[in-house]
Amino acid sequence: MPTAELGEKKISGKSNPMAIATNRLSSLDAYRGFAMLLMMAEVLHLSRIAAAYPESAFWKFLAFNQSHVDWIGCSLHDMIQPSFSFLVGVALPFSIASRQSRGQTGFNISLHVLWRSLLLILLGIFLRSVYRNQTNWTLEDTLTQIGLGYPLLYLAGLGNMRVQWAALVAILVGYWATFALYPIPSNSFDYATVGVPANWPHLMNGFPAHWNKNSNAAWAFDTWFLNLFPREKPFSFNGGGYATLSFIPTLGTMILGLIAGGIIRGENSAPSKLKRLLLTGFCLVAVGALLGWLGICPVVKRIWTPSWALFSGGLCFLFMTGFYAAIDVFNRRRWAFPLVVIGMNSIAAYLIAHLFEGFIFKNLKTHLGSNSFKFLGETYEPLVLGGAVLLVFWLMLFWMYRRKIFLRV
Repeated sequence: MPTAELGEKKISGKSNPMAIATNRLSSLDAYRGFAMLLMMAEVLHLSRIAAAYPESAFWKFLAFNQSHVDWIGCSLHDMIQPSFSFLVGVALPFSIASRQSRGQTGFNISLHVLWRSLLLILLGIFLRSVYRNQTNWTLEDTLTQIGLGYPLLYLAGLGNMRVQWAALVAILVGYWATFALYPIPSNSFDYATVGVPANWPHLMNGFPAHWNKNSNAAWAFDTWFLNLFPREKPFSFNGGGYATLSFIPTLGTMILGLIAGGIIRGENSAPSKLKRLLLTGFCLVAVGALLGWLGICPVVKRIWTPSWALFSGGLCFLFMTGFYAAIDVFNRRRWAFPLVVIGMNSIAAYLIAHLFEGFIFKNLKTHLGSNSFKFLGETYEPLVLGGAVLLVFWLMLFWMYRRKIFLRV
């Protein structure tokens, strides 16, 4: 991911655990670390605890916010990918300025952007292909979606904020029109053939039906495009409803991050920046929610509807405001250190969570004993074991942090 650097000053000494990050926008690292922590914390399996206590509102609330909503709506877990995408945009103005200050030409920066884009796309495909018999050519992974839009984000970053807002509007309106103009399936359409039960409670009627699961414009595109690649069997639908073309409105989310980064990097006073970030965030949330409430465009994360891009982008603005105010404005940094450790190595965190989870689970049980995690009872074993795995994840990243090993793409 692009880094947000505030200068070239090098800080030495081991007395300050945050020293390695003082020449960066620490709030960006902390927010990114928070998003990655939510992803890594899936190992806690809170839904299993909630299932054991179906009457508990507490566990039901935690489980809901560690799960993706089925279609319309938003949970805290649904904010992981928007946050990750948004922060790519926030970091870009700092990254470009840093490279320019080191004397890199526009041509060299452009080549680096294209190289980074390709690596992100391929890395996402690789992660989707783990434990499969052949390459799984699918492009809905978070890294792949970012990679597809990254060159266009860079071009938007070369313009001023007015150009960026105009690009955002064009992208979201154009994407909305693509879905709105695609024909709604007839009443005889068999949703079961695309993985959607006919009595699925989230199917919509009327105009919002243009955004129904596996019967929309993005689904139609994938039934053609993904079958151009070698596959074990023909592609007919994605079980979660995710789609390749979601990278287009995801680009809108990244542009919102670009705008936020421009505000933070600007020359206005800190109170003025905070006010502008807050106002923008609240307005975006309100507009996104209103579009969904009016039936103009439902708020669906899985296909990244334009209303979702605005709604989640507004929440990202509010999260960014909180982290920026606490860490970089009021200089309250120490509490965020565990998050910064994760956020400074986000690619490593992403890979660790996707590749080593099963290995760590198995070896903790093997070497500590299968009963070591049952001291709170059978019901809480998934939580205790998951907490141990999460701690190992963090210790791996802390080891890399202490040795200044950072994976960069």
